[in-house]
Amino acid sequence: MKYKPSNIVIGYGSAILSAALFGSISTVAKPVLTSIDPIVLSSLVCLIAGLVFTPIAHQTKLKRLSRKYYFLILVTAVCGAAIAPVLFFLGLRQTTAADTSLLANGETVFSILFATLIFRERLRPIGYIAVCVILFGVFIVTTNLEFDNSMFALDSGNLLIIGATMLWGFDNNICLIITKQIEVSRLVQIRSLVGGSILFLTVLVFRLPFNIQWTQIPSVVILGVFGFALSLFLYWHSIKRIGVVKASSIVSLSAAFGLVLAAIFLKETISLYQVIAVVIMLLGIRLMYSREKKVEIRY
Repeated sequence: MKYKPSNIVIGYGSAILSAALFGSISTVAKPVLTSIDPIVLSSLVCLIAGLVFTPIAHQTKLKRLSRKYYFLILVTAVCGAAIAPVLFFLGLRQTTAADTSLLANGETVFSILFATLIFRERLRPIGYIAVCVILFGVFIVTTNLEFDNSMFALDSGNLLIIGATMLWGFDNNICLIITKQIEVSRLVQIRSLVGGSILFLTVLVFRLPFNIQWTQIPSVVILGVFGFALSLFLYWHSIKRIGVVKASSIVSLSAAFGLVLAAIFLKETISLYQVIAVVIMLLGIRLMYSREKKVEIRY
């Protein structure tokens, strides 16, 4: 079954916008984490995301699902909506927003790895070349071609972020299977509410403090609505239309968006190598979009 051109455009457009929203997370969350516990922040962000999509989800019909899909939904809620955000925010608390934006591209690598090794997603040769070009850009952004960079020291903060991206990479592929049976908005709602509820119970059981100031509420809401809910919604719409490999490669642009936002709002620096890397990543996306064979990926 061939894709309609409009679906391809929507797929690529959704992935780029998702990259912009995802790239904003580290910049928005970094100041908030100075006083809010990462588990508390994760629970609030997930619950807000689920509540925002509840009215949208109720406009869609929920199909009768087999036990397999209920199990997969539980897996994505625990791994992608509960454990991964906590690891991400714990890591962000220990490192810079810029480094976090760069390390977050591990999600791209792990998404592609799981898609090709486990789920057997395939591209034309030109598609693999485009992916390599994009990942080369990611490599430059991450290292500045300085191989003694502190990021390679893999301190605890970096390891936590890498762990989060590994879980999200696996989660992205699981969610693609689930969205074959239920609407994306419904999955965002259920996944976020289940994961957020698990975290909220954890907060209550361990009596973690709610040190939230009034001035931080807008940032928490922005993280929940745009950084997680809308970003996921757009990303999963993208993988339904163009596949995990292509969508994940495009979402790697979140590093560029994250760097720019960190520089503007947190006064962190951007190097010439990082600018060159962004150009390379854009060229790779252009190559993938213009030369790909537009066929539907089947699972």
